[in-house]
Amino acid sequence: MPDVAQVMRGGSIKQGYTDGARRLAARSMTGLARTRVTPNALTASGVTLCAVAAVLVYLIPRDELLFAWLAAVIFVIGSILDILDGALARAGGKTTPFGAFLDSTTDRVSEGFVLGAIALVFFQRGEIVPLAFAIAGIAGSFLVSYTRARAEALGLRGDVGLGSRAERVVIITAGLVLAPWWHLLDVAIYLLAALAWLTVVWRVLFVRKQLLGRV
Repeated sequence: MPDVAQVMRGGSIKQGYTDGARRLAARSMTGLARTRVTPNALTASGVTLCAVAAVLVYLIPRDELLFAWLAAVIFVIGSILDILDGALARAGGKTTPFGAFLDSTTDRVSEGFVLGAIALVFFQRGEIVPLAFAIAGIAGSFLVSYTRARAEALGLRGDVGLGSRAERVVIITAGLVLAPWWHLLDVAIYLLAALAWLTVVWRVLFVRKQLLGRV
């Protein structure tokens, strides 16, 4: 059973499914690494699909069921490609500093496209509270990645919390799939914003604890 320290570091459950997903991605990329497909091609394809998903999200008021479900499917595919580009680079020995930088940057762009489109849908509907949470979710999502990057630049760990990109992709996708019923897209955005900001605070406190430990 995990102790309190394990829980504060993000828990063994998160570590377990993260490591499992990485191993699965590595195995699936072994064959693709022998082809001419490059990691940057997967990155470009992923961000393009997420941009298409964002356009479909914006069209949700015209046909909620059709466009929400199409957006969910395309967003998942684009997000998977964004995840697999790094696995392909490692499997084919093609990792480069610029590739890693480009991968991280396009991940933020992809998520920003879709969350921004969701915010526009709330604006069209005149739903001020969900709109505010969508904006908070965008800021929180970017800060989750920023706090980790800054922590690692200091030689510290910054990967704690349950609001990393994989969890956010799941929440956004679930919100789009359930969007036609009972304003569940609103609920998904509330959850995403809360989880993202909780993770930001968690990471700030965890970095502070590590720095105090150095002293």
